[in-house]
Amino acid sequence: MGEVLVLVDAVDGTVKKSTTELLTAARRLGEPAAVWVGPGISDAAVATLGEFGATKVYVAGDESLASHPVAPAAEVLAQLVAQAAPVAVLVPSTADGKEAAARLAIKAGAGIITDAVDVVLDGDRVVATQSVFGGSTIVHSTVTHGVPVITVRGNAIAPEASPATPAREEVSVALSDVARKATITGHTAAVKGGRPELTEAQVVVSGGRGVGSAEGFAVIESLADSLGAAVGASRAATDAGWYPHQYQVGQTGKTVSPQLYIANGISGAIQHRAGMQTSKTIVVVNKDAEAPIFELADYGVVGDLFAVVPQLTEEISKRSN
Repeated sequence: MGEVLVLVDAVDGTVKKSTTELLTAARRLGEPAAVWVGPGISDAAVATLGEFGATKVYVAGDESLASHPVAPAAEVLAQLVAQAAPVAVLVPSTADGKEAAARLAIKAGAGIITDAVDVVLDGDRVVATQSVFGGSTIVHSTVTHGVPVITVRGNAIAPEASPATPAREEVSVALSDVARKATITGHTAAVKGGRPELTEAQVVVSGGRGVGSAEGFAVIESLADSLGAAVGASRAATDAGWYPHQYQVGQTGKTVSPQLYIANGISGAIQHRAGMQTSKTIVVVNKDAEAPIFELADYGVVGDLFAVVPQLTEEISKRSN
């Protein structure tokens, strides 16, 4: 089997869950080969990559690669595509990942598929599954020219361990003048709370216009904390200033695909549905029985969220003790 390149997504040297999902998907297509761009790789990171099936780890660890955003990853991947002729290249469907994938597709003269929720090998073709038009249509896509470059949504594929002992191969790349045009001049660490990252969370509790105010989000946060969940919000809630924009779920926000998504006071506009409709189980609390969000619900409660959600939080807390 040929190699499948997987761009590693890591923070402070720690491999993110999205990478373990990509490695799991890559095993369906060929032999996973992880690609680490920038300094900071550790033995623990290599061990994690091997735990999820990476048979090789390409390391482009030059310090200079960390001084420029996105473009270095595309150039490293383009060099490896030319060198290894992989079956496919899998990249996380993050903002940086999509940009790197687009740059790579241009450099490699390849086709690109974004926001896949599954990938399989059909004969000698890589077929990606996409959920489009706000989740109303499932599409099976394949690249007809060049190496398939595919970005995969977080939480779309459950990570499964398949231990391997990866060979480490150092990669040297000379950045082009174009890649050096943008330079990172400083870093500010994001202030993190105790909740999981929205796009990686197994459970997401979201609030919408029905929450009514910034203060109303306290009941959403309480439920989220009782479940160890991330908090999300609809565009209506973030535009109103009730919750920060970085927690917006939807077509113009973040795409999530958790095991459980609880939508509270969210009507279900197509833009919001596009960001959460691939969730495995969807629970809806809304006082409007005709709200479109109920069309997606596995379980629905017609009622006032300020009466329903606190009762749910209390019951979960009882069972957790």
